Amino acid sequence: MFENLSDRLERSFQILKGQGKITEINVAETLKDVRRALLDADVNYKIAKKFTEDVKDKAMGQDVLKSVKPKEMMIKIVHDELSNLMGGDLVDINLKGSPAVILMSGLQGSGKTTFSGKLAKMLKSKRGKNPMLVACDVYRPAAVEQLKVIGAQIEVEVYSEPDNQNPVTIAQNAVSYARKNGHDLVIIDTAGRLAVDEVMMNEVAALKKAINPQEILFVVDAMTGQDAVNTAREFNDRLDFDGVVLTKLDGDTRGGAALSIRTVVNKPIKFVGTGEKMEAIDTFYPKRMADRILGMGDVVSLVEKAQEQYNEEEARRLSKKIAKNQFDFNDFVAQITQIKKMGNLKDLASMIPGVGKAIKDVDIDDNAFKGVEAIIGSMTPKERTSPDIINASRRQRIAAGSGTSIQEVNRLLKQFDQTRKMMHAVSTAKTGKNGLAGMRRH
Repeated sequence: MFENLSDRLERSFQILKGQGKITEINVAETLKDVRRALLDADVNYKIAKKFTEDVKDKAMGQDVLKSVKPKEMMIKIVHDELSNLMGGDLVDINLKGSPAVILMSGLQGSGKTTFSGKLAKMLKSKRGKNPMLVACDVYRPAAVEQLKVIGAQIEVEVYSEPDNQNPVTIAQNAVSYARKNGHDLVIIDTAGRLAVDEVMMNEVAALKKAINPQEILFVVDAMTGQDAVNTAREFNDRLDFDGVVLTKLDGDTRGGAALSIRTVVNKPIKFVGTGEKMEAIDTFYPKRMADRILGMGDVVSLVEKAQEQYNEEEARRLSKKIAKNQFDFNDFVAQITQIKKMGNLKDLASMIPGVGKAIKDVDIDDNAFKGVEAIIGSMTPKERTSPDIINASRRQRIAAGSGTSIQEVNRLLKQFDQTRKMMHAVSTAKTGKNGLAGMRRH
């Protein structure tokens, strides 16, 4: 989401490239460009102005080491200030209580209902919670049904009262039901409007008073820019919420809301939504986001996403198969499935330092594996486990069955064979090295 801002900041820092030291003149030139970049990214003017003033104060107060170039020093200062601007340190969600109650708030269309499901799934899988979703949007057509569909998808119970039009009593009854039925977490999806109005505010305020939630999250569509900041301010004045959720960060947004909202309402951004899939939710780490804005990548988040899909027993089984050169198409498909579960492919690639900028104009389709999966799906079980038996006639049948060409089938088989040989060679080399070490010890 911060591609344009990242590019603009990179160009700003070029002013300092080759400079022997930081001076008031070159800092002023650089920060003039930085401020313009922030404003173009839809950051609040007062915040952008204060940000550059803080950076200037720190830059002019730095004793630049001989081993550190001015450009690198300025990048570090801007990085630290960006991190502070977005909150500095991670602020975790409050899950105390029996059950813990989370109240979702925000405008209609901000993504509250979908995010409620994502949060339930995340806290169920990562924190071992037994969540229950509560349908308190009694106005929007099909809102209750949408939540039920999401609940079925993530295997989480949904509490609703179809004949009750009072959100407060629904919420109170839901909390009692959860307590009696072993749910240690209740997530309440509330109604929204297209704009802030008194009826909606009174209702969500009444819900807060009636159920006294441990956590109130304000969900906002990041694509609405400065309107998101203004809406956050109005909700916070009435609810004094605990944290902000930014949704649709995968869209064509300039990102200014994320940089402004923390300062304006003085409440932390706790989560971000990055797509439609139920897995497309991330805990918000200000320092990691600063890394990504400045093109440094986010390897820690990438590793964490990989670890979520990592199964130690499965990894051992796969390692043995690779060592015996028995890696087959069933294993290949399983690996593709794990990669897809990690999230948006372009977003994942952008977490690798230096890659984000390189692929910004490259269209990476999330359906990139579709053709490969179709080809493998057209193979017989025997062909998937023993690719070597796939002769010319079998290739023609596979191509016809998968709706692809014979060239695409040949290409996949060749790439698979090369990959398998490389994996086997690496595995053999490791084994050989350990074996020699063992012989020397004995």
